[in-house]
Amino acid sequence: MASVRQVQITFDCADPERVARFWCEVLGYVVPPPPQGFATWDDYDRTLPPGRQGSSFACMDPSGVGPRLFFQRVPEGKVVKNRLHLDVRVGTGLVGEERVAALEAECARLVALGAVRVRLLLADDENESCLVMQDVEGNEFCLD
Repeated sequence: MASVRQVQITFDCADPERVARFWCEVLGYVVPPPPQGFATWDDYDRTLPPGRQGSSFACMDPSGVGPRLFFQRVPEGKVVKNRLHLDVRVGTGLVGEERVAALEAECARLVALGAVRVRLLLADDENESCLVMQDVEGNEFCLD
């Protein structure tokens, strides 16, 4: 049986480039180079039919370790809670007040980028504290 070598995470959204650039800032990702023969993504985008221009965008881990993120425009807006979300690991190894402080500091940085703070879930008998947030189009994610 073949093993999985790579995973791409795909987001449905209204504005692919805006959401992709937000996640680049969150994760320290970069926009991949444009296709061969094009100096910029804008140059490539102009070659597409009008209805497909701006319809997708991507970002990638510059180290090649994390999954590629792909963003595709869809006509419908988000109407319910995500069935899948990303956990952005900023408090790994931290507990108590030190963990909450790390979560709050990252939350403040991401709110400045357009994220929305939803709620802080404090540690209990099973889980450490985490902070629920939404990206620039309302997709839920956690600072963990």
